[in-house]
Amino acid sequence: MNLLMAFLAFATLVGFLAILVIHVPRLDLIAVIAVTVLLAAWDLFTTFRPRKG
Repeated sequence: MNLLMAFLAFATLVGFLAILVIHVPRLDLIAVIAVTVLLAAWDLFTTFRPRKG
């Protein structure tokens, strides 16, 4: 259930930011949004990957 909610939240974030990029297509804004999505994806990946040890 936690994983499903995390993916739903990530998809909502990406959807909102995609609308922003579509309506305001500026290179600097696109770069900031790309970094934001990458950081959120990295957090999602590191939070839910299996722990060793």
